Amino acid sequence: MPPHQTTPQPPRQNHLLAVLPDESYERLLPHLELVSMPLGKVVYESGIQMQHVFFPTTSIVSLLYVVEDGASAEIAIVGHEGVVGISLFMGGESTPSRAVVQSAGVAYRLPGRILKAEFERGGPLQHLLLRYTQALLTQMAQTAVCNRHHTLDQQFCRWLLLSVDRLQSNELRMTQELIANMLGVRREGVTEAAGNVQMAGLIKYQRGHISVIDRPGLEARVCECYAVVKKEFDRLLPDKIAR
Repeated sequence: MPPHQTTPQPPRQNHLLAVLPDESYERLLPHLELVSMPLGKVVYESGIQMQHVFFPTTSIVSLLYVVEDGASAEIAIVGHEGVVGISLFMGGESTPSRAVVQSAGVAYRLPGRILKAEFERGGPLQHLLLRYTQALLTQMAQTAVCNRHHTLDQQFCRWLLLSVDRLQSNELRMTQELIANMLGVRREGVTEAAGNVQMAGLIKYQRGHISVIDRPGLEARVCECYAVVKKEFDRLLPDKIAR
């Protein structure tokens, strides 16, 4: 990072880095580079060999599957709780999904060779990343179930709650077109779903800005998929891990 740049968020604003024992964290720290994550930035494309992993602090990255005609659907989102680029340390080096910044902010980038070397040591980082991967797979599986069996209103509420959890804020900037791309539906469907949730007094939506004004009401309206994912992340990624 250039010397004139200030650090708006320390690396340990990312949960995975925060719970690492100091010894493991200190080995990674010299190689962590603060990078800007503007809205719409493609972090990696499907099939491309990855060179870095990203630990978001204030940004959210959407993992998308893109079909041949260009249509896409979100399979998971990653924020300050996780890491983008699990294929790199799982041995695949690339993935058929695409990663795009859903909410602008910053992240810490780490060269893949550094992460793999630390991962291959075994110990805390390896155990933590494997638990995170299990939680992420749960999110992917639950997203597939949700998209098949639940209403668009419920899908919209699930997506919204998962997003604000990863921002630690009740405010989200997101156009209807982008939400439609994430959910794999027509823009008109998102307009209707957002309108329904707003009429229920749960959110305020205007010109790409969503404010959650009744979170308990939103949690009551959402399907069980949100709670399943949240419970698994809380179980696998506690505030502290064994030193």
